[in-house]
Parts: sequence; structure tokens; C-alpha cells
Amino acid sequence: MDLNFTAADEAFRAEVRSFIERKLPADIRRKVLESQRLVKDDYYRWHVLLHEQGWVAANWPKEFGGPGWNAAQQHIFEEECADAGAPILSPFGLRMVAPVIMAFASPAQQQYYLPRIRSGEHWWCQGYSEPGSGSDLASLRTRAERVGDKYIVNGQKTWTTLGHHANWIFCLVRTNAEARKQEGISFLLIDMNTPGITVRPIIMIDGEHEVNEVWFENVEVPVGNLIGEENKGWTYAKYLLGHERTNIAEVGRSKRRLKRLKEIAAQQPGSDGKPLLQDVRFRDRIAQVEIELMALEITNLRVIAADMEKRAPGPEASLLKIRGSEIQQTLTELMMQALGHDALPFQHAAMDPEYAGEVIGPGYGVPLSGQYFNFRKTTIYGGSNEIQRNIISKMILGF
Repeated sequence: MDLNFTAADEAFRAEVRSFIERKLPADIRRKVLESQRLVKDDYYRWHVLLHEQGWVAANWPKEFGGPGWNAAQQHIFEEECADAGAPILSPFGLRMVAPVIMAFASPAQQQYYLPRIRSGEHWWCQGYSEPGSGSDLASLRTRAERVGDKYIVNGQKTWTTLGHHANWIFCLVRTNAEARKQEGISFLLIDMNTPGITVRPIIMIDGEHEVNEVWFENVEVPVGNLIGEENKGWTYAKYLLGHERTNIAEVGRSKRRLKRLKEIAAQQPGSDGKPLLQDVRFRDRIAQVEIELMALEITNLRVIAADMEKRAPGPEASLLKIRGSEIQQTLTELMMQALGHDALPFQHAAMDPEYAGEVIGPGYGVPLSGQYFNFRKTTIYGGSNEIQRNIISKMILGF
């Protein structure tokens, strides 16, 4: 595999970089680079700007309204956005449910949903996990009973990321309680404004409202919102999870965090009073994670190339999820260690861009404790890393 970018690739990089410099709002860039709290409008404004440029759906083929970029262009775009401080585009519509709609939905469903995902009119969340049904997702109990031309949905979903921002949710529901658990599941698209849906916040250890519980009480969903065939939802769910696990790798943002780690280590004094970056042992740890990140980047490029060839993500998706999440955690741990005793205070209020109070320790240290707490979840969501290792052993070793 040739790891060198071509002249055309570099010209494309320059085009992307120029667009970001001109269009990314300064207040959003500042929030991202300083790890301050973002609100939905920050994400939405950037989404709309990319949509106007025709770049919001970087991984979509042209026939569905995407730019039709090759693997290198997709990678360059993600890398430049991350490095410049652009906010993450919500993946639930663009990178999770959209590939399922492209692959399994009817033409009418594709024509209705895909343009609205691109424009940002539909803001999606994921209805997979339930209390007691996380890693063993096939044991889910939210049920959908067909009555005439509607499904009546009852049950609960949990850990629903950004569900309080969403107006649509894609859900796995049980439509046949008698079948083997993987064979009685269907894939429904549900308008969050439908009567009977209640969203309740879950406040995380870092004090942020990122995830939610979503309750369904006699929620009426048109049969036309069913994707594919009834009771075949497990097939579509696995297809979606392959894309989700690939996205979790977040190579570009890990590269930005690595750069930030080096900046912190260059400012923080070690035990001898010299910058910590001059400490051989600490520098070796930075070098180790940088090498691991380079290997992850190569694997990510291979997976993107396979996806463009219409090949569903294989065991590589699980590998990306494992190593990507572990690298993210390692980077937050090294930042905390670099900050030393200054990492102890957790000033949640200082995450607000409008905060004008006293900051304990260096200003750049304010978000590090929160990031450390938040990133403990990366090895769990999207299928825990232990489950991913089981998937790899089954797909490659056969047991």
C-alpha cells in the first residue's frame, strides 16, 4: 500500500484547508480547540455550511448526494477538519442510519430520508441499548405490535447519545417474541415528536448531559417506517454497527489530541524543573502512542477503501474500535499525568465559554479532568472491547 499522498491529494488538502479557514466560525473553532461546552446550534451551523458546499456527507456516493470522494480524500477531509477545530458532525444520521437506508430501504424511503439527513432537517439518535441489553443486544425487549397499518411500540432505550437534540430515532424493536432472539427483531424509523415518547436525561460523571433514557408508551409508528423486511432487523443492525465501530476510531481527532499532549508536555515542568517533554521516559510514552496511532491510521484507510468498494466492514471494524478507543483513553491519561497536581481540580463551571470566575491552575488544564472521565466510556459503547475481541476470534479464527 502506497502511503504517500499524490499531488492531486495535496491539492485537495489545500482546497479543504482554505474552505475551513474561510467558513468555520471563529467562536466554534475556539470552543473546540479549548474543549469548551458546545451546544446543538454549534454543530448545526457547521453542518449547514458543509451542506451548502456539498461536503456534509463525505462518505456518501454521488448517486445519493455525496461528493463521491475516494478513500484518501475522505481521510484528508476528516483530518483537516479535526486539526482545524471543527466540531464533530453528528454521526447518527450521516454515518449510521444513512448507510442502512442506502443498502436496505425502498427507493421511496431513500428519496424521503436521505435529503433531509444531508440538510440537517432530520437530526437522528440511536435506539439500540436497553437496561440489561447492551453487549447482548439481541436480548432487547422493546416491542412493536402491528395493528393494521401501524406498529404500537412500548419499551425503553438507554444511553441514547444526544437524544435530547434529535427529532428522529432509528430503533431495534422486537416484532416476534416466539422466534430465536436474533430473528424476531425489526428496524424502525420513529419521529421523536410522536405522542408517547419521553426523553429523560442521564448526567454523566463529568457533569455533562450527553446521554438519555427514551421511553415509548403506546407509540404509533406507520408501517411505512419499517426498513427492509419485518424480523430481519438484526441483519441491518450488524451492518450499521460495522460503520459505527469504524467511526469510533476518530483518527483525525486523536492526532489533534496528540499534538495538544506535546504542547502541554512542552509547558509543564518535570521533577527536575525542565519541560516534561525532555524527560526520556515520558517522551518514550508519547512516541509509543504516536506509533500506535500511525498503525491505526493505515488500517482506517484500508477500511474506508473497502467501504467504497461496497464491501461491508469485517473484523477490521472491530480492530479499529478496540485500538481507536484505547488510544483515545491513553492520550487523556497522558495529558492528566503531564499536568500533574494541576489535574486534580475539576472545574465543571469553567467549561462554559461565558465563565468569568477564577481558574485553578493553568487555563489549558480546565477540561482535562472532564475529558479523562468522559473517555472512560469509549471502550464500552459501540460494543465493549471484550465483545469486539470475541467477534474477531469468530470471524478470523472460527471460534
